[in-house]
Amino acid sequence: MHAYRSHTCADLTAANVGENIRLSGWVHRRRDHGGVIFIDLRDHYGITQVLCDPDSPVFSDVEKLRSEYCIRIDGTVKARAADLVNPKLATGEIEVFIRDVEVLGDVKGDLPLQVFGDQEYPEETRLRYRYLDLRRDAMQQNMALRSDVVASIRRRMWDIGFREFQTPIITASSPEGARDFLVPSRLHPGKFYAMPQAPQQFKQLLMVSGCDKYIQIAPCFRDEDPRADRSPTDFYHLDMEMSCVEQQDVFDTIQPVIRGVFEEFGGGAAVDQEWPLISYSDAALWYGTDKPDLRNPIKMQVVSDHFRGSGFAIFANLLEQEGTQVRAIPAPGGGSRKFCDRMNKFAQEQGLPGMGYIFWRATDGGAMEAAGPLAKNIGPERTEAIRTQLGLGVGDAAFFLAGKPGDFEAVAGRARVVIGDELNLTDQNRFAFAWIVDFPMYEADDDGAIDFSHNPFSMPQGGLDALSADPLSVLGYQYDLACNGYELVSGAIRNHRPEIMFKAFELAGYGEDEVRKRFGGMVNAFQFGAPPHGGCAAGIDRIVMLLAGTSNIREVILFPMNQRAEDLMMAAPSEPLPEQLMELGLRVLPQD
Repeated sequence: MHAYRSHTCADLTAANVGENIRLSGWVHRRRDHGGVIFIDLRDHYGITQVLCDPDSPVFSDVEKLRSEYCIRIDGTVKARAADLVNPKLATGEIEVFIRDVEVLGDVKGDLPLQVFGDQEYPEETRLRYRYLDLRRDAMQQNMALRSDVVASIRRRMWDIGFREFQTPIITASSPEGARDFLVPSRLHPGKFYAMPQAPQQFKQLLMVSGCDKYIQIAPCFRDEDPRADRSPTDFYHLDMEMSCVEQQDVFDTIQPVIRGVFEEFGGGAAVDQEWPLISYSDAALWYGTDKPDLRNPIKMQVVSDHFRGSGFAIFANLLEQEGTQVRAIPAPGGGSRKFCDRMNKFAQEQGLPGMGYIFWRATDGGAMEAAGPLAKNIGPERTEAIRTQLGLGVGDAAFFLAGKPGDFEAVAGRARVVIGDELNLTDQNRFAFAWIVDFPMYEADDDGAIDFSHNPFSMPQGGLDALSADPLSVLGYQYDLACNGYELVSGAIRNHRPEIMFKAFELAGYGEDEVRKRFGGMVNAFQFGAPPHGGCAAGIDRIVMLLAGTSNIREVILFPMNQRAEDLMMAAPSEPLPEQLMELGLRVLPQD
């Protein structure tokens, strides 16, 4: 017999009754029933109930076992009585009488967290003792899901002709919208490598190299501020690139893959078959975000004309300023003063003065009337015109924000989400996808300086001619895939023409010499017959997060950092040894 096991803890059935077997695993739960000791023995695959009575030669040894001891047992499989069968366990028809036991690994001291049960523990404790946290059933399921999703993605991409290649981890710095992690070079004192924020330049070089269809489950390294749906140090994505393609070709390639994965692992939730294309400007207008949750049917609208010259002086005066709007958030079913006041308070908590509102209710005589401060100020005709435009009726409400869209758009988007959730308008059993397209190539900061707003290597719509116009009017062949309020995929048709690249970077303040210095490898390659190409990257962590039904990305990452970008288990980051710094020619300066 094998030294540790003849079966896993999920294998044994009634067909094994009478067999002498060997199992290894952890003591999941221990129960003492009047001299008979029952143990739920757990391994990666499942749980088997094993038991020991005083007649066993190892009874005294079994009495000493405690939770999370790793043990090996030999025993005989017996059938459970019909009224004791546990249908919740794959092994629920049998139990194993222990004849021999060996402790493979004991537990010294108290467990910092229990594996059995569903107790809640502080995240810091869970991350410090991640190896124990990962033993818990929910985490085992999450990590198995992650593995299965990655395997499924690979198979699907291989089946449509993609080849997988690995690109370098230690490379040159490249702007991708976040800070680089720098790596000092021992052989070249004073110089640094960078961890890649993405394999962006390499995957484009692969197209120049004639690879045609490339994928990689790629690690990406970005020194970013953490949030619930983003790791502060590293993450993985499905990197994909193709030669001689247009934007729609990329959509047609990746859409069946993503849809198939969600159908396979989505637990029966509906997966949208049609994925609309929504321009960036429309997404901002309708949803207040470029990653809208389309499970929520609320679509915001511009209602400025109803407030121009109205009796509501705050909005009327704002509309006299250039670039201002009034937008409405319809709230079907939100027609009560209590709900409207609650949403007004929400806006104030988000940093706005508040939100105006109108709600419609039935009078004692059965007629419909509009209520709320706005309705009184703008009068019945304007109020009725707003109701008609928004398609609302008795029991409904609408909320209003005014000013320059950039000042209130994000809050409006968050309010839309809250309204949809609180009024049960959002379909919680659905995965709703949308392609967001026509992103602006550039944006201006508060001082008017122009910089890239998205991927700097994207092809501008209209090519070189488009770059002679106002930079803020230039659109790129850039696109994101949104699902349930998260960005899952981001990509672009790439800029493969050096003359267009130099002009595009010039508008963002980068001279040709700097472009050649920072991206010399790619610029040089484009001199030698570069094909048009494009692709995208799909976030593995976020995909699994959605499929696992959690909003915290750390729940689907094996060994994540905490919110301060610290690895509590491995004590990273740590101070280097003096000899390490000397070898690299570095000195750590004190921070003020």
